[in-house]
Amino acid sequence: MRLLHLHLRPPPRAPQRYLVTGCGLTILAIIAIVTFLLARERTSAERDAARAANNIVQLISIDVQRNVDLYDRSLVGLIEASQHPDFLSMPPSLRQRMLFDGAVTGPFRGDILWLGPGGDILADSRALPPRKANFSDRPNFQYLRSHPQAGLEISEPFRDRIGDLGWCISFSRRISSPSGEFLGVASGALQLGYFSELFKSLTIGKDSSVNLISEQGIFLAREPELPGQDLTGQDFSQHPNFKRVVHETNGSFVSISSVDRKQRLYTFAKVGPLPMIVIIALSTDEVYASWRRTAVFVGTATALLCMALLWLCLMMSRELHRRVSTERELTTLASTDSLTGLANRRSLDRTLRTEWARSQRNGKPLSLLMIDVDHFKAFNERHGHPGGDEALRCVAKVINACIHRPADLAARYGGEEFMVVLAETDLNGALIIAETIRNAIEGLPPFGDDRHPVTVSIGVGTSTTRSGLKLDDLLAAADVALYQAKDSGRNQVGFHDKPAVSAAQ
Repeated sequence: MRLLHLHLRPPPRAPQRYLVTGCGLTILAIIAIVTFLLARERTSAERDAARAANNIVQLISIDVQRNVDLYDRSLVGLIEASQHPDFLSMPPSLRQRMLFDGAVTGPFRGDILWLGPGGDILADSRALPPRKANFSDRPNFQYLRSHPQAGLEISEPFRDRIGDLGWCISFSRRISSPSGEFLGVASGALQLGYFSELFKSLTIGKDSSVNLISEQGIFLAREPELPGQDLTGQDFSQHPNFKRVVHETNGSFVSISSVDRKQRLYTFAKVGPLPMIVIIALSTDEVYASWRRTAVFVGTATALLCMALLWLCLMMSRELHRRVSTERELTTLASTDSLTGLANRRSLDRTLRTEWARSQRNGKPLSLLMIDVDHFKAFNERHGHPGGDEALRCVAKVINACIHRPADLAARYGGEEFMVVLAETDLNGALIIAETIRNAIEGLPPFGDDRHPVTVSIGVGTSTTRSGLKLDDLLAAADVALYQAKDSGRNQVGFHDKPAVSAAQ
């Protein structure tokens, strides 16, 4: 049954789909915007931390370079004094004052030495007479001896061999005669503890560190020191992070530490023209701590908002579904006969107009079956109105079962009369369907002990574009054919321009 089938079909879901799609897109937009803002804030937090760390790096670089310049001036002063024409004629105490009055003094400043061509100490800023030691085996001494044009040479870390200075680095210059002959080396030692004390005065946060490393990858100083580990003098030249630092010279990046395997934000810069690099390694946990708190709060609020929107969307979708279903049911009820479940007269009239217009446009035939239950008044008198209603329902069920195409329509025309609209069906096809319906109804089991079976008379009307009929003419033809069938003895199929087809046929 066409309209009953419509009634059982779920209502259109387009409005719900639009609502759910819009809600989903809104939620995705909110998440995308919040994610973008949080990512921008994370980048901003990293940039601010790197900027602050870079300021500290620059301050360290300035302080270290200033101290190195002081050492260099002391060495240059020693070289100039040693080459004075009257230097050797002076008393030893006066020579000591001339050589070392300009020497750097203060905590963590080591000794200044004048080393002869063979590496022996000729003058010592800490002792008169000088201490006994030979430094000809030192790499920086050997380098200066073989390179006349060398400038200030900074050594790798070493342990003081003639005093109690501990770990030191030295700053050395070559002493040459006017003819370029090698006369020795002026060298000054600086305790690496100086860098540790300098770094301790800085506030860089928990689980972060300040590091000084040579361009060759030799570790010089770190603050705070790692418990149980002394990294001084260790070679880091093959570590990925150091390779990146040397390659980029200055800047910042986030990476995993090769020392403690924690993620850190590295900010670094070279100390002026010196072969040393300052690296500040900030803990990313601290760098992003404030951002994480913000992200948790904003993320939670966003999640609650999205869940609220989703819940509201689901509620609205459910209510919209109910409304559409209700409207669909009302539409179906308005188009369906309540007793038989077939289309009612209103739906029949609408379908007739539609199919008639299509038939005229496409040039296809249109057929109508007018069906009337025989002797229904007598049947009602024998079985009462409930029995009559049941009979009409059974007839309607049989009619509907004999119609298989979606475009066909079975409707209750009124009382015990029914009508079937057969789109694109010629007269022969309509007669076959009519005879099928008549036979099927005649074969219904008897009602109770009633000896008279339920039968129907059917009138067939067919129209084509060549017939010149109007819709009212087609209805009238089907009605005339019905009365021909009834006048010929009922339980027959009749059509308007030929003799009725009897049951015997």
